[in-house]
Amino acid sequence: MESDNTYQSWGGITYGHKGAFWAGIWAVIVGVILHLPMYLKAHDVGYRLVGTPMDLPMKIGMVLIVLGMILTLYGLLPKKDETDPDVLSLKVRALDDAPIRGSHIALLLVMAAAVTIDVMKPTTLSFVIPGMTEEYGLKSPLNPDGTVPAALLPLSGITGTVLGSFLWGWLGDRIGRRASILLAAVSFIGTSICGSMPTYAMNVFMCFIMGFGVGGMLPIMYTIMAETIPARHRGWIMVLIGGDVVGAYILTSWLAAELVPVYSWRILWLIGLPTGIFLIFLNRWIPESPRYLLTHGRNVEAKAVMERFGAKIVEDKSSKLKVEQGVKDRMIQLFQPPFSYITAAVLLLALGVGLVSFGFQLWIPSNLQKMGFTEAEANYMLRDSALIGFPLNFLIAWLYGFWSSKRTLILLSGLTALSLFGFTLAGEAIASNQVLLYALLVMPIWGISSIVSVLSAYCVEIYPTRLRSRGSGLGAGFSKAGGVLIIGLVAISVAPPSIAGTALTGAVPMALAAMALVFFGIETHKRQLEDITVEQLKRWSFQVERGE
Repeated sequence: MESDNTYQSWGGITYGHKGAFWAGIWAVIVGVILHLPMYLKAHDVGYRLVGTPMDLPMKIGMVLIVLGMILTLYGLLPKKDETDPDVLSLKVRALDDAPIRGSHIALLLVMAAAVTIDVMKPTTLSFVIPGMTEEYGLKSPLNPDGTVPAALLPLSGITGTVLGSFLWGWLGDRIGRRASILLAAVSFIGTSICGSMPTYAMNVFMCFIMGFGVGGMLPIMYTIMAETIPARHRGWIMVLIGGDVVGAYILTSWLAAELVPVYSWRILWLIGLPTGIFLIFLNRWIPESPRYLLTHGRNVEAKAVMERFGAKIVEDKSSKLKVEQGVKDRMIQLFQPPFSYITAAVLLLALGVGLVSFGFQLWIPSNLQKMGFTEAEANYMLRDSALIGFPLNFLIAWLYGFWSSKRTLILLSGLTALSLFGFTLAGEAIASNQVLLYALLVMPIWGISSIVSVLSAYCVEIYPTRLRSRGSGLGAGFSKAGGVLIIGLVAISVAPPSIAGTALTGAVPMALAAMALVFFGIETHKRQLEDITVEQLKRWSFQVERGE
């Protein structure tokens, strides 16, 4: 029996109200454009808008953006579906047995571009803080006499990403993986107006809103890849695509070095308009997850997607998807057996990632300038460190896909901890030895990006389809929660953002996370997703029978 739901579609995207969706898109775009005149008029004063009152076009633009976001969400909401009890009999192993074809390659290229666009948003935070500090007179390592902490901006942004990771994880399991990505892209367009905000308070608020879309998009993209790419290629491909996180850092640092001296720090936010539109265009080549469609009774659509990826349709009453019928479709299930121990392990690692990304990495441009380097020198130094490590992404992808997913995570975590301990011991004196400085910078700048990609891939592999988006969002949320913690401490001056202090704060949890994975990690490489879930459920049942 097939589901009788009907959906309007464009390029495979499904929504209940197509007109509302496109009306929302255009309202957001026009709303952002109405913010640009005030920015352009400030050309003669170096694009400084501090103290400038909001004009009428900007106010109208804000209303349009809010209205547009509401319309977009409404347009993407699917009609209520009723799951066909026989729909799970479709054999999903066909997806894992399919050969790599052009549709897979197109998906991977689109995902690489989407990862870059998404990661550029939080990466931009560290490159706008120096300029914002100067324009608004904020308190930071570059201006210790300021009154309002510069750390409030990244704190609001990262807090938004934490909430966004949880929200988008829920949305991905409820309205679909692809619809969630599209909604995030629209939010990127709308929040690009952060670059035209005249007051620091408005920048802080807009940065918080921006965080919602940023926090949720990356784990949803990994979920689609995990559920679509054949098992024998899944691990290394996801890590390789995720390695483009460092590509985003390279691109952002280059843009900062080239554009900020001419157009001010504001241009880094305004770039969100064209990149967001580009991401909506790319969504045409992103399919909905066939596993998601099956679990929501959309059998016809699932078959169409599988055929697109060269998967032979096979009916199998013993399909392993049925084992997931006993899994609760709720967030609390992630913290209950059989997933509780592995959840604890990945959340500890995610917390360590956040402390490094938003502690050491966030403040490194300012700390390098404090050590005597110019702004351009610091930006190019960080770009070069990322470039040095970039080729190693291929090695990490091979290790994860063909050696061991578990041991690759342990290796990366341990090496990152060692490099951070090196900064802790050397402190600011390391500025006199640029060779050692570059050597130690590679792991916190490039290495942490690799850990993000490996951890993101790992999180979508260890949870069943009903929980995969939530589990991925939870891991992403905790990585940002570490950022909220460290930036919050900086904001109240409990932990000054010195190079040694931020390095130590990140080194300790990374080392502990490596040890936790030794005991609780699960091997996933080259295994079908349903096999991993079956093993976890069987292992727990065996432990219950033994009374453990």
